[in-house]
Amino acid sequence: MSGRFITFEGIDGAGKSTHIEALARRLRERGAEVVCTREPGGTELAERLRELVLQRPMDALTEALLVFAARRDHVEQVIRPALARGATLLCDRFTDATFAYQGGGRGFDAAVLAQLEGWVHGELQPDLTLWLDLPAETAAQRRAEARAADRFEREDLAFFERVRNGYAQRMAAAPQRFARIDSSLDKHAVWAQIEAELERRSW
Repeated sequence: MSGRFITFEGIDGAGKSTHIEALARRLRERGAEVVCTREPGGTELAERLRELVLQRPMDALTEALLVFAARRDHVEQVIRPALARGATLLCDRFTDATFAYQGGGRGFDAAVLAQLEGWVHGELQPDLTLWLDLPAETAAQRRAEARAADRFEREDLAFFERVRNGYAQRMAAAPQRFARIDSSLDKHAVWAQIEAELERRSW
């Protein structure tokens, strides 16, 4: 595949949407075809599954299976075709989020998640994962100011600390793919870190 796959990860309130939009503008100004998408979601089927995951109570296995079902449709309908035609794909979350939220946050078996990961998208991984990291308390304050909470956003601070630790473990396992961005700073300082990482990779 000739395209470039960049994911944005982080707990709710980290500012992913703002910086996805900024990066899309930067790349389009340079003539790139850019596809912006999200997970769970990105297709009609995946968006319906997203609503179930965010709003309906369920156990961790059901949650993981629905997320991976949505991901399978997303990968086949959007991600692989975009990369095959040479587009740059910017995705708000991907499989790292499942290991962080269902694995870290819920305490679900990481070995089962790894097996599902292999079934659903095999060797496909992002070229770059920008982890917008910040303390759980800061994220909670931002969320409270921004919107009504969904089922995940209503979880306590301990849950989000476990999610944050889940992201740290994923970064430790794939340090070349990850870039940790300090998202506790103002948005201009966060964007400067993102630009510096892209320049480091000559992108």
